[in-house]
Amino acid sequence: MGETRRLLILYGSQTGTAQDVAERIGREARRRLFAVKVVALDSYPVAELIREQLVVFVCATTGQGDPPDNMKMFWRFIMRRNLPGNSLAGVSFAVLGLGDSSYQKFNFVAKKLHKRLEQLGGQPVLKPALSDEQHELGQDAVIDPWVTSLWDRLLQLSPLPPGAEIISADVRPAARYLVRFIGEEHASPQTDFTVNKEQTAAEGVTKEAPSQACPFLAPLLSSNRVTAPDHFQDVRLVRLDVSRSSVSYSPGDVVMVQPQNLPDRVEQFLMHMGLDGSRTFYLQQSDPDIPLPTTLPQPCTVEQLVREYLDIGSVPRRSFFEMLSYFAEDELEKEKLQEFCTPESQDDLYSYCNRVRRTILEVLQDFRLSSQRVPFEYLFDLIPPVQPRAFSIASSPKAHPGEIHILMAVVRYRTKLHQPRQGVCSTWLASLTPGAEVKVPIWVKRGTIVFPRDESTPVVMVGPGTGVAPFRSFIHERVADGVGGNYLFFGCRGKERDFYCQEEWSRMEEKQLLQLFTAFSRDQEEKIYVQDKIRENGPLIWRLLNEQSAHFFIAGNAKRMPDDVRASVRDMVQLHGQMTEQEADTFLESLERNRRWQVEAWS
Repeated sequence: MGETRRLLILYGSQTGTAQDVAERIGREARRRLFAVKVVALDSYPVAELIREQLVVFVCATTGQGDPPDNMKMFWRFIMRRNLPGNSLAGVSFAVLGLGDSSYQKFNFVAKKLHKRLEQLGGQPVLKPALSDEQHELGQDAVIDPWVTSLWDRLLQLSPLPPGAEIISADVRPAARYLVRFIGEEHASPQTDFTVNKEQTAAEGVTKEAPSQACPFLAPLLSSNRVTAPDHFQDVRLVRLDVSRSSVSYSPGDVVMVQPQNLPDRVEQFLMHMGLDGSRTFYLQQSDPDIPLPTTLPQPCTVEQLVREYLDIGSVPRRSFFEMLSYFAEDELEKEKLQEFCTPESQDDLYSYCNRVRRTILEVLQDFRLSSQRVPFEYLFDLIPPVQPRAFSIASSPKAHPGEIHILMAVVRYRTKLHQPRQGVCSTWLASLTPGAEVKVPIWVKRGTIVFPRDESTPVVMVGPGTGVAPFRSFIHERVADGVGGNYLFFGCRGKERDFYCQEEWSRMEEKQLLQLFTAFSRDQEEKIYVQDKIRENGPLIWRLLNEQSAHFFIAGNAKRMPDDVRASVRDMVQLHGQMTEQEADTFLESLERNRRWQVEAWS
């Protein structure tokens, strides 16, 4: 493999998990004396790929078989048909996929990428690994044995230099960044600090499109509960003011929200870690191959870091325990932390963390680890950044000009732990008091659903619960132009408890611009779901699909609903189209190919 023993690790990550795995592989590679670079796929100059010797790809699959946002440019390039078949003839590669088998296109990106790299002449060093979030032990059940095999194979291809040894896992790696506190020696002058893009955008200084690095700070107009006061679930219709921004969107698009940790959690963290929230610091690179975070303002206070950047409310990944073990002084605690990192103890780790959804803050409290033992600079290695949350936009540019609406369930549930579990983003948003001074960092991206532009096209929409959000956007858009042909199947528990937007739908029905079919699962002894209503209205659905070229959309929880709806439509096609089961499947597949059948689902 050459004298330099280079290893490139490229990742496509939507929620940070694939990045975490890629960085973990990078740390292991450095212990094996590889010259390593770990970088997001779209941050890597793809034309340089032909010069690489050894590349590991770590790729998540999002939505319905879509690549993550930070590998979309790479994806478009690598799939170009005009690339020569021997483009990557000198490249050895391995692909690790992160997926969720509750989605129909399980690990689609990893599978397709592996096949495409082979088509371009790349030489696989291993079969692709397809990890599954639904496995009882999570992603690591597949990742661990695959990574072990990877090192066996790579050390065969590129042995250690003569006399060299693998660096012991007991040796603590260097911190990712250098930290300098203002007012202390070696502090750089103010002019070295990067511009706080977020503040600049808020003041209207820059005209660049809002993004994660430069979000628009949207005033919160209202946050109204749309479920009954005695209903177990608090669902909000949140209205944001984007009238003074360059934000634009179409029905089907998604708004990204950058949440913050709740003040009481921030205070608990600062107190437990013994940190002074008023101290100001800035970061410097310790490794030229590790860029500074673009979403962290420079300079930054410790309190702002904990409030806006560190994901102290997330369930820790295994890499957290690997790093934490370096700072435990109590031998029993150190052994326990190290034990959590072994393949034999994955069930124990899963029970301790994932099953009860224990947070990073709670683990630090359990193990009594504070800043006296954990140096401040290692917080960036221990704790991942808070990830933005995606919401289907529930408003219409025509019906709600200058606004973006979010239909959001406030996540709160109980486990065996004393404190109820709370969703970071939904709880934070719900805690805000509307007012012009209350700002929510947002930006917009294209969604997976693409609605038809032809106003004469009938549209069938199946959106139980908050899955109705993108359909509210599209229906309002069409109704604003007086366009009908809208057929909505909505499901919830009860008509009096969680029938979202009931009055809106009624007004549209009165104008004969909407046909609404409701399934209230708990209002009678026998449970009724949206798929049951589809079967009841089989002749109508068949006529719309077969004679009027209707489009069919599904949005909502990925667990069972999309498959159940598809099965009901297939049964209806068989019955009213007089087809065999195979012919009905072929019919639905043709709808998918022509984008007349689209699904937006989440777990």
